[in-house]
Amino acid sequence: MDEIVRDLIKRFKTNNPFEIAEQLSIHIRYCDLGNNTRGLYYRKLRRRFIVIHENLSEPWMRFVCAHELAHDRLHPGISRFFVDNKSFFNVGKFERQANQFAVKLLTDNATPGLGETKEQFLCRCSIPTQLHKYL
Repeated sequence: MDEIVRDLIKRFKTNNPFEIAEQLSIHIRYCDLGNNTRGLYYRKLRRRFIVIHENLSEPWMRFVCAHELAHDRLHPGISRFFVDNKSFFNVGKFERQANQFAVKLLTDNATPGLGETKEQFLCRCSIPTQLHKYL
């Protein structure tokens, strides 16, 4: 996973998930996904899409984009809909990996300051507090 993150950043010269998705020709859409879904990734007719809940804050949108980008890079060909309905895979594992990928991507080139706690560092990197356990 670390190598994939480093390669993306090196290739596109940014850790901005929106810019990386654009360069990878992944379409980003915004819409109301209801109360329980922040984002999703899917493929249709060889096109790739990231859908982000339109009412999220900017840090959450950025994190969701990085998380869904992780599914594109780490779990190609695996759809959440397929996993839920047709397999015995542990969905939690894929979600944990995507969260770890997103944190690694969004914190690249940043280092904790002297005396800065992990939580302060992640807040400075605009990582939502619920996701601090993935560093």
